[in-house]
Amino acid sequence: MKAVILAAGKGVRMLPLTLDRPKPLIEINGKTFLMHLLERLHTAGFEDKDIAIVVGYKGEKIEEFLDEHNLAITVIAQQALLGTGDAVYHAREFVDEEDFIVVGGDNLFSADDLLRIQQDDEYCYVSGWKVEDPSRYGVLLCQGDVLVEIVEKPKEFVGNLINAGLYKFTPDIFEALEQIDISERGELELTDAISLLAESRKVKVMMLQDYWLDLGKKDDVKKVEEFLKKLE
Repeated sequence: MKAVILAAGKGVRMLPLTLDRPKPLIEINGKTFLMHLLERLHTAGFEDKDIAIVVGYKGEKIEEFLDEHNLAITVIAQQALLGTGDAVYHAREFVDEEDFIVVGGDNLFSADDLLRIQQDDEYCYVSGWKVEDPSRYGVLLCQGDVLVEIVEKPKEFVGNLINAGLYKFTPDIFEALEQIDISERGELELTDAISLLAESRKVKVMMLQDYWLDLGKKDDVKKVEEFLKKLE
């Protein structure tokens, strides 16, 4: 399969670290977060030609990074930052109507889980992870391993299994993205398209087996650094 990395956002919660760079280029233990992610993708069997990065905010910095490290990875420009759904839609030509995986440029998973998500069947897959405080995330409601609904940032407890932001999609995702409306945030939400597919029981949940590291806010930098040191 091919892999699409979403790296277009402004990383507002990471300021001032993102004043001069996109979030995936923040350094963690001597190398960029993006390099940590690419190393795991390579270990999972993805070659450079199989990887695309959707860029937006300071995307030229990511292009410079790829050139500097001689990485022949496709760069896809998201001209207007219209959300994760729009970002995935921009990759349609790159994946060429085949199954593919999507990972956020601020999320890190093990190579084994990146392998595991590549299920060769007709379903889309959302990765699941259990947390103590699910109120900041999209909570996955399931029947067995089949996704029923994603409840975004629930104010009342509905479960603690959350969407960890690693996906395997079939081309069905593009048809779903064409059917959803712009959200209140003015974006095309990827989770809205996933929920639409879930209504037809086309989405399953795959539990992560190893770890999930989220570089969402400044406090996460130290946590990620310490976790990765333990893996070395």
